[in-house]
Amino acid sequence: MADLSEQIEQSAQQPKSGTVDGQTFTQHSLKEQIEADKYLESKKAAKGKTRGLAFVQLRHPGAQ
Repeated sequence: MADLSEQIEQSAQQPKSGTVDGQTFTQHSLKEQIEADKYLESKKAAKGKTRGLAFVQLRHPGAQ
């Protein structure tokens, strides 16, 4: 899966829409791009061994 952080950074520096040689373009909104990045990162985390959770058993040194 691609990390969209760099693309989001570049997109933020570009105009949202424009026209070049009669061709009109419009980018996805910055909010949509950030949401897509968060979604892809959460999918990647869910596929990991721990699935984003760590289970730890705590014991007091004086306990049996």
